[in-house]
Amino acid sequence: MKQKRLILDVFILGIVGALSAQAFMFLLRICQSFFLSGLAGYHPPGLPEEGGVLLQVIGPHGLWLIPLATTLGGLISGVLVYSLAPEAEGHGTDSAVKAFHRAGGYIRGRIPGLKMLTSAITIGSGGAAGREGPTALISAGIGSIYAGFGHRSDEERRILVLTGMAAGLSAIFRSPIGAALFVIEVLYSDMEFEASALLYTILASVTAYVLNGVMVGWEPLFRFPAGFGFPGLADYGWYIILGLISGLVAAVLPVLFYGLRDGFRRLPILDHFKPAIGGLGVGLLAMGLPQVLGGGYGWIQEAMDGSLTTSLLLLLVFGKMIAFCLTISSGGSGGVFAPGLYIGAMVGGLLAQQFQLPPAGFVVVGMVAVFGGVARVPIASLIMVTEMTGGYHLLAAAALSVSLSYVVQVSLTSRLKFKYNSLYEAQVPRRSDSPAHHAELLQIALNLMNQQRIAIPSVNGHLNLLKLLSSGIPVDLPECKQLVIVTMNPQSPWIGRSVKAGEFAEEEQDAEIIAILRQEHMRLPSSDTILQSGDQLLLIVSSPAWKRLSQILAPEPSHKNEGIH
Repeated sequence: MKQKRLILDVFILGIVGALSAQAFMFLLRICQSFFLSGLAGYHPPGLPEEGGVLLQVIGPHGLWLIPLATTLGGLISGVLVYSLAPEAEGHGTDSAVKAFHRAGGYIRGRIPGLKMLTSAITIGSGGAAGREGPTALISAGIGSIYAGFGHRSDEERRILVLTGMAAGLSAIFRSPIGAALFVIEVLYSDMEFEASALLYTILASVTAYVLNGVMVGWEPLFRFPAGFGFPGLADYGWYIILGLISGLVAAVLPVLFYGLRDGFRRLPILDHFKPAIGGLGVGLLAMGLPQVLGGGYGWIQEAMDGSLTTSLLLLLVFGKMIAFCLTISSGGSGGVFAPGLYIGAMVGGLLAQQFQLPPAGFVVVGMVAVFGGVARVPIASLIMVTEMTGGYHLLAAAALSVSLSYVVQVSLTSRLKFKYNSLYEAQVPRRSDSPAHHAELLQIALNLMNQQRIAIPSVNGHLNLLKLLSSGIPVDLPECKQLVIVTMNPQSPWIGRSVKAGEFAEEEQDAEIIAILRQEHMRLPSSDTILQSGDQLLLIVSSPAWKRLSQILAPEPSHKNEGIH
């Protein structure tokens, strides 16, 4: 029954996701017409498949008014976001990933509409950001709202958030299989997937793709040159080189991106005005290099066609890095997918131009390799870019390059101990690291221990973990933390408090709640979970925090905590 209900849900979300993606694109065109074209008099080249023209038009005032447009767009976006919903700042995919792992899939109802408006303003005014992040958060938010109307469990809400994301991305990028894979791969920084959601994300993604195709057409976003054959044996040597270079670029990008983000956070001014500073920086850069404005898909097509010079390609690699970091790291609203593809396209085009190779294949493979490495989504990137360009005969070459890029990126960031190792900060390494799965994994572990199907390593020589937890004695963990189970006393002043996984209370920063055992059932706390008398709380705490909490939650002697069977 549950599966049948979810299948119906994903078809509905597939339709809504396609419509929301088109609504966002419509609003984006309006904002670009007002800010960039109307105010600054600048028209960037657009993709023919989206009704654009591959022609840059500079108005009678030249490029002098571009800083005005980018600064005004950043100011309006910043004031709206930080006044109404600060969690909507930056690139939206990260917010959706964080909601999946740490909030039971819950996203506030005001987020989709606000993200749609502020992202359209940011990108439409020339901000160097992409559509992926906003679309992901918009459609994920719709999935969360839909789950709320149906009073669904956290497990189902998380699935509906992922299916909403897949639908929106599939429609806006015309990539049904790649979008379905992206939303289950982007959750984790290691090679792991949320495989249990794949059936639902594919159904939603294909539904959105079909509806979007009926509305705007079926052709890929980019036009791949006709007559481009399969790579020869000698070409694979160049694709190996491209993969290695892409891995180096992918290792540096997160450090630059989040380093600048941290710098903006330290500025002693209101967050509301920081996107305007970022917008001003982008506008000043664009006065000499207007190609960095917006998503830049038209310029990617120009690179595929071989229309850009070697010197310009080199400038655009570094110029786009700076511009997109200024836009999003300052708090501007937009995605990192398009900038990642753009940088990869210019890296591939630069290699092709430098060694007089056919550019189209290297531009496409560069897009796959850089974004697959920097976002740690090699499989999804491979399929998405192939669908977006129609370059299916490049699958083997792209798979080789993105695999090398991923290995180089992971190895470098790990060996050099970079603080930031992915463009998606909310990613966790594996399923076992996600609070969304802690209750499930803990229940499995307890069942195995209770059934004596696994040997429990001894602790302190003669006590095992199960006995320690059952007795209420804290188990020492690394970093001066302890694992404890405490039973809520009926007289505790915290009865009736709401808790969610990964957090416990604002006044107890050194306490993390993992799960709640209630009436012999394990549950993962979400934002609407209310503590009840008799609840057994599994906590990770520091020693001082445990001393305080044990008196507040369970003033009775700890030997009465015997609720695990």
